[in-house]
Order: sequence, then C-alpha cells, then structure tokens
Amino acid sequence: MSAPTPETAEPAGVAATPVAPADSDSARASLEALRSEIAKAVVGQDPAVTGLVVALLCRGHVLLEGVPGVAKTLLVRALAASLELDTKRVQFTPDLMPSDVTGSLVYDARNSEFSFQPGPVFTNLLLADEINRTPPKTQSSLLEAMEERQVTIDGSPRPLPDPFLVAATQNPVEYEGTYPLPEAQLDRFLLKLTVPLPSREDEINVLTRHADGFNPRDLEGAGIRPVAGPADLEAARAAVAKTSVSPEIAAYVVDICRATRESPSLTLGASPRGATALLSTARAWAWLTGRDYVTPDDVKALALPTLRHRIQLRPEAEMEGVTADSVITAVLAHVPVPR
Repeated sequence: MSAPTPETAEPAGVAATPVAPADSDSARASLEALRSEIAKAVVGQDPAVTGLVVALLCRGHVLLEGVPGVAKTLLVRALAASLELDTKRVQFTPDLMPSDVTGSLVYDARNSEFSFQPGPVFTNLLLADEINRTPPKTQSSLLEAMEERQVTIDGSPRPLPDPFLVAATQNPVEYEGTYPLPEAQLDRFLLKLTVPLPSREDEINVLTRHADGFNPRDLEGAGIRPVAGPADLEAARAAVAKTSVSPEIAAYVVDICRATRESPSLTLGASPRGATALLSTARAWAWLTGRDYVTPDDVKALALPTLRHRIQLRPEAEMEGVTADSVITAVLAHVPVPR
C-alpha cells in the first residue's frame, strides 16, 4: 500500500469459508488486494482504506469524518464485503436507546422466562452512522463494547465476535441537534480519518460509473468479492506483534506526545494512551509496507490520524485559525528525529 502523506494518512458474523494463509507474506498480499477490490465501489479514498486496515490489525476503532455524500457508509460496506466479515449498520438518532445497540432481555410468555435478544453490536464490523446525533447515554453504550469487547446485560457479560471494529461517522459542518463526543469516548477511537471531497478527476470517474449502471446498494453486482478473511487478519496481527521497535523510536513517540502537552495552543495534549496508540499504528503500517521494524517515517505517517482527536485546542487558538492538524504538524517539525 502506498504511504499516506502526513496530511492525509488515515489504512464482525463469521467468515463462510476462511482460507488459512501460508505465512505473513500471503496475509500481507491478501490485505493489499483490499485496495483494488474496494476501488471497484469507492473512488479515491486510499488513505481511509489504509486507516481501516491499520485499525483492524491493531484491534482498534475508527472515527470517519466527512461531509455527506463522500461514500463513508459505502466505504465500510465495501471493506466488510472484501474481508468476508459480517457487518451491521445503526443510524444514530436522538431517540435511539442503549438497548437498541447492545440488545436486551425479552420476556417469553410461552416458557415464562427472559431470553437475550442480541443487538446490532454483535457483529464484526459495526457502522455507527452519525454517532454524534444521539444523546450521551446512548453514545456511552458503545464504551464497554469498544474497550472490553463485550457488553453487560443484567449483570452478565456477553463477549463480542472477533474481529470487532466500530466505524463511526460524523458530519464536520453541521452541529445543530448534535451531541459532541466527550474526550473519554474520543480517546477510545484508535484513528480519526478525514474523508475529503474527491478530486475533479475522481468525481468524473464516479459519475461515469453511475452512468454505466453502478448501484452502490449492490456490491456483489459491482464485482466485489472476498479477498481476505479472519484467518488472514490473525496471521497479519501475529506478524505485526513481531515488528521490532527500537528504544530510539519508542522515545521519539513519547517526545512527540509530550510536545503536544507543552503546546501553547492546546488545553489538552496526547495522553500515554495516545502514545501507545501511535506506536501500535506505526508498527502496523511498517508491516504493511513490508518491513519488520519501525522507522521515524512510519510514526510521522500515522501521527495525524492517531493524535488529531486526542488533543484539545484553546478557544483563542481556534479563533485564530489554528487546527489540531496544524499543531501536530508543527510538533513533528520540531521534535528531533532519531538517526
């Protein structure tokens, strides 16, 4: 997979017939094939595809931010179809209840007992559409699922399938009637990926496909087929865990996160959890690019999507046009790079 630039770095059900990969190289080849498979449905969003794959390798979750109509939902559905994973979609609305996500106990009058009715969270890939349109009580219903990979109903913990990934979307330009995610929940997302408007060439490509009969609701008709499965993910995760990290790289990650805490533009810098997340995503990216060790460039490539949602701007800095991305970019420019 081609490396994302620092500005754009962004890489559920049981598989029907998973094919065990021979080794990590074949697992990597299978995951690389995702890009061409997803491209049959989604045009020009390679960094977001890369971010989703990185999140799967790190057992993390993704927050997708973009204006309506840039194929955020289609991207997640195409990923699930290409990975032979089960996926479910929840439209978050102001009247959505926690039990609508996690499930609930239902009374069965025939045997006078309560039985558990699983909610849509019991899947491999959960699309939480417009997550900031539901009140905090319902938003928080995902916290245990995202962190502990289980949900507790009536005191009984119920494990979720593996792999499990939450891909939540939100609109960056419309705030009326929304409930911004609290910092604690934002920190549960491994990556925050921006899904930009397509270039003119990509947009022409989109229209041409629709003119030729492409139906975004029929991914099978678009020719998308599973090119990887849970077995490939397991082999890939095992290989990522063996990707070496030198003491100098670990110190570099720490220095970047500590520098955000000292930035005069921020009221909140990246926490130690943010440093751990950056190290994990850099390892996954290093493995995807064919190396068994992490370089400073791997850390730089994943710094923006891993840290942008973990820092908080001062109001006066925001009024001056400072953004989270510009602060992180400045930090990367000033923290000494290990040699």
